[in-house]
Amino acid sequence: MMLLSVEGLTIDAGGRRPILHDVSLAVGAGEIVGLVGESGSGKSTIARSVLRLLPQRARASGRVLVEGDDVLTMSARQLRGLRASRVAMIYQDPRSSLNPVRRIGDFLTERLVHTLGRPKGAARATALELLTAVGLRDPELRLRQYPHELSGGMLQRVVIAAALAAGPSLLLADEATSALDVTTQAETLALLRRVQAERGLGMLFITHDLHLAAAFCDRVHVLYAGTVVESRPAKELFADPRHPYTAGLLACTPQLGDPRPIRPIPGRPPSLDDAFTGCPFTPRCPHATDPCADRRPEPLPVDGGTAACHLLEV
Repeated sequence: MMLLSVEGLTIDAGGRRPILHDVSLAVGAGEIVGLVGESGSGKSTIARSVLRLLPQRARASGRVLVEGDDVLTMSARQLRGLRASRVAMIYQDPRSSLNPVRRIGDFLTERLVHTLGRPKGAARATALELLTAVGLRDPELRLRQYPHELSGGMLQRVVIAAALAAGPSLLLADEATSALDVTTQAETLALLRRVQAERGLGMLFITHDLHLAAAFCDRVHVLYAGTVVESRPAKELFADPRHPYTAGLLACTPQLGDPRPIRPIPGRPPSLDDAFTGCPFTPRCPHATDPCADRRPEPLPVDGGTAACHLLEV
């Protein structure tokens, strides 16, 4: 059984097109699965749907299964249990997750005490162990400090420790390193990989950086306008992208030692006011033909996965 299985997920919030359209993906134990795409493509919405943190008035169809249980049909009590101990999310900006007038120790122990019912002494001991596990020196001091006394990289480690506190089986990392400098980002990624491997966790890793996803993830799903356009093992996708949008993302990302000029994708990403009868990438695609504007392409098998493009039908 997969830790996470998203099946035909469609979320409509009243725009001219759905936020997500027929999205399917899976994350197994010990596996890191990447979600890649431009801002507004629906990456964070997928992650939030796993915790049923959906926009107001949103209508969801399909299934979001966590260890076989459908999140979209859970009762309030079941949902609290899911959020408290089974799934944890790491957000982009650690400062937004922390109360600036509460100590780090309060942040780490409150859920253990008030939600999971652990004694205060045991919760504090767990907090010290977690801070040590994520590589923070002098954990006793860190428990007594306030967020403004720690650097961004240190706060990200605190947030990772908090995500691990209840022993979840699934981690959702939503742009967890994009707010950090390059050196701190590398340290945080190494930490996430070590913790994930040691504990056998499944991880859904969200990023806008396809090169990072190819290096860090086992499999990658590329999203555009709320739909998965390519889904393949990371190495194969990076070496031989089969969808024009995936190829465009790679072409507009600078690389050290590469003399070729950056080629940005023309046009702009679609908004929720943009509706499509065919492939949503058609207005920006250099290879678009008449069928692309008339009907939505179905995912077709390619090496190791699928890609949704009419060019593959030839």
